[in-house]
Amino acid sequence: MTKIMLAKANAISLMGLAGTVIEVESEISSSLPGFVLVGLPDASLTESKDRVRAAVQNSGMKMPNRRVTVNLSPASVRKQGSSFDLAIAVSLLAAAGTLQSQSLVGWVHLGELGLDGSLRRVTGILPALLAAKKAGILKAVIPNANLSEAQLVEGMQVVGATHLRQVAQLHGLAVAGVNLVDNATDSNEAILVSTPNTDLKRLPDLPIDMSDVVGQEEAIQALTVAAAGGHHVLMVGPPGAGKTMMAERLATILPDLNLEDALETTAVLSIAGNRNITSDSLILRPPFESPHHSASVSSLVGGGMGLPRPGVISLANNGVLFLDEAPEFQKPVLEALRQPLESGEVIIHRSGGAAKFPAKFQLILAANPCPCGHGFGSGRHCRCSDQIRTRYLAKLSGPLLDRVDIRLSISPASKAKLAASRGGAEGSVNSALLRERITSARQKARTRLVGTPWSVNAQVPGSYLRKHFPLPAASLEKLERALLLGRLSMRGYDRCLRLAWTNADLAGTEYPTASDVSQAMYLRGPDNFFDRAAGAAIE
Repeated sequence: MTKIMLAKANAISLMGLAGTVIEVESEISSSLPGFVLVGLPDASLTESKDRVRAAVQNSGMKMPNRRVTVNLSPASVRKQGSSFDLAIAVSLLAAAGTLQSQSLVGWVHLGELGLDGSLRRVTGILPALLAAKKAGILKAVIPNANLSEAQLVEGMQVVGATHLRQVAQLHGLAVAGVNLVDNATDSNEAILVSTPNTDLKRLPDLPIDMSDVVGQEEAIQALTVAAAGGHHVLMVGPPGAGKTMMAERLATILPDLNLEDALETTAVLSIAGNRNITSDSLILRPPFESPHHSASVSSLVGGGMGLPRPGVISLANNGVLFLDEAPEFQKPVLEALRQPLESGEVIIHRSGGAAKFPAKFQLILAANPCPCGHGFGSGRHCRCSDQIRTRYLAKLSGPLLDRVDIRLSISPASKAKLAASRGGAEGSVNSALLRERITSARQKARTRLVGTPWSVNAQVPGSYLRKHFPLPAASLEKLERALLLGRLSMRGYDRCLRLAWTNADLAGTEYPTASDVSQAMYLRGPDNFFDRAAGAAIE
């Protein structure tokens, strides 16, 4: 009678930030020797057969001289990457009787094996462990190189190993020279057990500050409103007006992330392969991403061969995405922003499924008024025709601009203010003071929006504001008139409402006043804002 030996281990398959528990079943039967891997593996996973065989033999353990069948279940889920190596190895060794099968229950094993049996770093450890925890698996073995990242997950026992021998010892095999020691540092053959560390600590301030900006008080106030309400911004102005400088400093006035957002942001970096994630590097500060204007659609949105990788818009999740010289970007790249701006996520479709990445970023667009950059004021130095200016600004489509709440025309600072700055004078406000105001305003909005899926004013639909938070007719008089005269569309009307609520939150009032609504209309600008910007050179 043919004797069949069977054992199971767990691994995690990632598609985007979503993880699926994969049951790795190894069967050893008395048939002709062979190694078969089934369950929809990709090419790199199929190659794990040779890595596992060599790693087992070079670790001093015996590879079964029989037919080995490894099944990855559920078979309907596409499995990608080399992080399944360790789970395949331990399930195979347990099926062979080398390890205790019962000891694998309740554990998840993640890691790539070298031919010598060493365990190598893999990407996506943080989202993988979060998925395991969500599925009720609270113990994990991972490469020691990923252990610091694993400390960001609370409520799990995570073991870091450098070699397959250590994992074998953990599961009941007596291996000479291997010790099971918590937090050991004095042995090259010691298993390290992580201690969770998710303390939220205030990070030191960045070396840049909003006080570096001189002569742009009006623009700084507009960016303060943008930061408080999560509003997208367009800045149009000549070179040297300070657009880039102010955009870079927007990140310094944003409040730190809460634990949930910090874990999500850090998990995206883990998927992207950031090797610098440690127990002290939970991303608390909102990220700031500024891609070059030559960026492609895939680099911005995400994709790539094999396992989909997050793009720049996902790396900017919960932070700022700054597109300098926005009209210089390819039109398909700019249009690819429209869906993520509405949904807060990006979905990358593959034949094996769809990868979903978060993309809740605050968009800041900066543009010159024309290709030569001199089409402002009197425009006497501008070399561009009206047609060229119009065509240049038209690269930013109407549907994209409709999603931008604040539209600013930036002029260079006056000579007097620039002279004062050379004498050592700083801007009127610093980032710490602005961040304090913004934090207070956001808390006020969160309190008002409790029980809803929104946390900042920019996310709230206008229909919800009109129904649940109606304003007095006196406050809306100017806004209603602009709508009646066709100066604003209904979408522009709703965006002005959101801005008005942010103004009220910054002022600490319960409801927006007529002054708050007027300020919102000024920040929003008319629906023909770009038509005016294109014609600024001939005013």
